[in-house]
Amino acid sequence: MNNRILNLQNKLDLNLDGCIIESEINRKYFLDFSSTAGTLIITKDKSFFIIDFRYIEKAKKEIKNCEIILQENLYSQILDILKKENLSNIGIETYSMTINKYQKYKEIFDKNNINIDIRNTFNNIIRDMRSSKSEEEIVYIKEAQKIAEKGLNHILKFIKIGVTEKEIAFELEFYLKKSGAEGLSFPIIAASGKNSSSPHATPTDKKIENGDFIILDFGVIYNGYCSDMTRTVGVGEISKEQDMVYNIVLEAQIRAIKAISSGVSCKLIDNISREYIYKQGYEGKFGHGLGHSIGIEVHESPFFNSKSEDVLGENTVMTVEPGIYLEGKFGVRIEDMVIAKSNGYEIITNAKKTLIIL
Repeated sequence: MNNRILNLQNKLDLNLDGCIIESEINRKYFLDFSSTAGTLIITKDKSFFIIDFRYIEKAKKEIKNCEIILQENLYSQILDILKKENLSNIGIETYSMTINKYQKYKEIFDKNNINIDIRNTFNNIIRDMRSSKSEEEIVYIKEAQKIAEKGLNHILKFIKIGVTEKEIAFELEFYLKKSGAEGLSFPIIAASGKNSSSPHATPTDKKIENGDFIILDFGVIYNGYCSDMTRTVGVGEISKEQDMVYNIVLEAQIRAIKAISSGVSCKLIDNISREYIYKQGYEGKFGHGLGHSIGIEVHESPFFNSKSEDVLGENTVMTVEPGIYLEGKFGVRIEDMVIAKSNGYEIITNAKKTLIIL
C-alpha cells in the first residue's frame, strides 16, 4: 500500500475512524496521481478513490493498493462506503474546502448519524507529513533547482540595456521549459529599476537602463516538485547605495541560514535576518516574511515570519529570502532553498550570490 497512506493511517487520532481528502494538492501527495477532481477516503486499514469517467482508466493503471470507484452519485457512494466500513467519526480535510461543500457534507452526515471532525489536529497531521521531505522528494527539488540555475545562467547572457522586463520573462520561461521544466512554480518576476521596489512586481514593457537593479524571482516544477530562487543583478554603473543595500541583504540572509537546524523556532530565524536589516537603518523596508517551506506547492507550511509558532522539522525545505525595498528607487532580494537537518542545514541553491554586474 502507498507508504504515505499507511503513514497517515498510523497517525489517525484514536477517535477518528477515517478521513476524507478532496483537495487536488493533497490527493496528489497521497496518491501520486494528478486530477482536477476526485475524493479519497482513508480508513484505518483501507483506502478508496472515487473518480469520474475522465480519469478512471488512468487511475486504474497508475494507483496501486487503493480501490478505484467510478463516480456516479458521489455523496451516496461516500455514504455507502462509510456504512459498509461501519465508520461514524470522520475527519474532513478542509485545506481548500468551500463553506458550501462543508455544509453539504454536514447536512448529509447529520441525517446519517456520522460525525464530522474538522479539528486542526487532522489538518496538522497532513501538514507535518508534507513538511518533512523524503530523500526522493529532495532529489526532485534539487533537480528542479538545477534546471532553474541553468535558466539563470542563460538569462544573464540575454539581459542587456534596451530589452524589456517582459522579454526577459518570456525568454527565461521558454528556456526553462526547453531545459526540462514541467512548468513554472509561479509566474516569473522580472522587475527592474523603480519597479524592483515592489516585491511581487509583474513584468512590464519597461526597458532595462544603465544603473538598474533587476530582481529575478522564479522557479520550476520537476516531477511535481517546485524550486524557488531570487537573484538581484545590476546593469552598468550602480550607485554606492545600491551596493551597500545589496550587501546588507546578503549578510542578513547568511546570518539566518547559519541558524537553521531542525528544532529551531521559525520566528527566531526570521528575527535574526529582520533585526540585522532594521539595525542598518531599514526598518519598515522588509515587509514580508523571510521564507516558506516548498514541495509540491511553492508555498507550504511552515513559514519564516515574525508571528510563526512553528518549529523546523527534520528535512524541511525552506526558502530564505530577505529583502529591502526603497519605494521610487530600487529593491533587493536574495533567495536560496535550504534543508533543515538535525545537525544544521544543507543549501540546495548553488547560484552565485555576490553581486553580479552585467
